[in-house]
Amino acid sequence: MIKQKSKLNTYFITLLFSVAAIAFNACSNDDDSTTEVTGNSGVTEELYADTDFETTDWTTETHTKNVDPNFNEVFEDNTIKRLDVVVSNTRWQNMLSNMTDLYGAFGTGSSGPNGGGPGGQGQGTVSTDLDEDPMFVPANVLCNGLEWYRVGVRFKGNSSLRTAWQNGNLKLSLKLDFDEFEDQYPQIDNQRFYGFKKLSLKNNFDDKSMIREKVAGDVFRNAGLAGSHTAFYRLYVDHGDGPQYFGVYTMVEEVDDTVLDNQFSDDNGNLYKPDGNAASFASGSYNEDEYVKKSNEDEADFSDVSSLLSVLHNNTRLTNAQTWRADLDAILDTDVFLKYLAVNTVIQNWDTYGRMTHNYYLYNNPDTSKLTWIPWDNNEALQLGKLGGSLPLDFSGLNASDWPLISYMYQDATYREKYDTYVQDVVNNAFNASTMQSLYNSYSALLEPYATTELPGYTYLNNSSEFQTAINTLSAHVSQRATDIINYLN
Repeated sequence: MIKQKSKLNTYFITLLFSVAAIAFNACSNDDDSTTEVTGNSGVTEELYADTDFETTDWTTETHTKNVDPNFNEVFEDNTIKRLDVVVSNTRWQNMLSNMTDLYGAFGTGSSGPNGGGPGGQGQGTVSTDLDEDPMFVPANVLCNGLEWYRVGVRFKGNSSLRTAWQNGNLKLSLKLDFDEFEDQYPQIDNQRFYGFKKLSLKNNFDDKSMIREKVAGDVFRNAGLAGSHTAFYRLYVDHGDGPQYFGVYTMVEEVDDTVLDNQFSDDNGNLYKPDGNAASFASGSYNEDEYVKKSNEDEADFSDVSSLLSVLHNNTRLTNAQTWRADLDAILDTDVFLKYLAVNTVIQNWDTYGRMTHNYYLYNNPDTSKLTWIPWDNNEALQLGKLGGSLPLDFSGLNASDWPLISYMYQDATYREKYDTYVQDVVNNAFNASTMQSLYNSYSALLEPYATTELPGYTYLNNSSEFQTAINTLSAHVSQRATDIINYLN
């Protein structure tokens, strides 16, 4: 697929052939304003002919990078803000066609409706490159009575995206990049959303309570770990026929944007988002392609993750545990990892390291020169889970060779003692049962009017009563975990 920013050259070539550029009204969805070419993927891709507009809502505080991110505005805890995405019908159809290329026809999964995709999409040819992200298109974003212009919008996700698409559910996660198209539209140079360049709108996939992503993320941060801020939003998308309610979403702060900028004193270190066998750190699994770099991409320096793998599997673990710990402490922030491991295991979160080779970041903190663990993607947390379920508190049954970072550290008496201390601290504070149950009740009251009015084709609820049932399940879960921790520590 042609990358969006590279199409600036195509735009100038088109100008040489005198293709008329018709202004696009930000809220009108006037499809006559577009000029199109067919990209390599077979998707009809749009040139940027809608450059004649004024950024009338632009202010320093709301639209520029010259201010600190406004966390209080974007990540309010006790409200559900409305956010609108306005995209031309042509661009929307291009997004759907691109999804058809990547994942096949919409709604052809085992539990989805039969037939073509939304808006008449046909079968298409399924891409064999499943690492390819869906395409960005320009769209306008409305919030708080203000407008942001030509924001890069695309669908996002992995198995959750594929499953929802194939099952005929358009409540899909979105990624927003507010200056993705600044080369094409000079008016939006360094555009920000209250200081944020990039944000994710998570669709709460497979979560009938719609609060797992937010609550789990908050527990990690309340335990003193680096992680994303989160907030509830109700999303509307207008792709030509007026605003369509897409349901309750969770806005998530991006790690490679403001998490590094605001939770570390230096954001120049290597940031990795491991994905694949190498993410397990099993012996012999080293693969630079699977240690996906999100910073310093042009520098072929993977010495930090390579060192971690070497130290982890060094024979000193068995012959001189003190030396092994000292070497491991020098490359990995082991206190952070053990605290993360305690939180992750106490709350129960199966869709990450220990069961799955994804859903975490590693950041080489320049202040310490140590790799620091950062949790990510928590919509499956706060439950026993799938594929064998969340790990037991003592990690019994875990294959040491498959998940050595957990197994080797837990087998070490010094590290295990620290882990147990963090387990007790988590259940006393960040995941205290009475505090969490009060929070669940509060969020339930806040979300109920919007969660139970989600529409067929844009929801993961089969009926409105499932929402409260899911909340009740979470309340029972935290009580059970308090008992489980007492039994484990005793």
